Amino acid sequence: MNELLQYIHSLTAFDTESWALLQPALTQQTFNKNELLLKEGQVCRSLFFIVKGYCKSYYEVDGLVKNTGFFFENEIATNISSFGSGQKSEFNIVACELLTVIIIDKEKLFQAAQQAPEIETLGRQCIRLFATKQEEFSNLFKLYTPQERLEYMETRHPAMLQRVSLSQLASFLGVARETLSRIRKRRSHV
Repeated sequence: MNELLQYIHSLTAFDTESWALLQPALTQQTFNKNELLLKEGQVCRSLFFIVKGYCKSYYEVDGLVKNTGFFFENEIATNISSFGSGQKSEFNIVACELLTVIIIDKEKLFQAAQQAPEIETLGRQCIRLFATKQEEFSNLFKLYTPQERLEYMETRHPAMLQRVSLSQLASFLGVARETLSRIRKRRSHV
């Protein structure tokens, strides 16, 4: 839980009383590779703080996997829309390798937030950071060509390129694996 506490301190002032109030909302869990944290059609009732490993969000369209996000250590994974509205998730979140997370239960988080303003502030900060990352990646598709998307990822998220397979990265960038290979090959000859 030390990782989560450090993460919290990086976002907001947080005293030991608030930390104690937050404890009932926290559960550490390990997921095996390919095990679902959230299944399409379920309501998302948790924030998943990643301690070790990484996971991804994805849709399945006509049997094809469309990756929409990757989440690594010291990040929160969730379905922000489902979490906020209580509607069913339209996508899955799955462990991409052995994954250890701290699950933050929505109901218990909200109960704790009623007792301590710091916890409410923390919840807002987590949601804000998550939404900012989602918007960043959404803008990739509105503003950049596939080659520019790859260059953006190399500059801003190099760790992702080292850990995510080429086929998963291609899906995330919205291109075929072969197209991504051609872009990389063309750039290496420049």
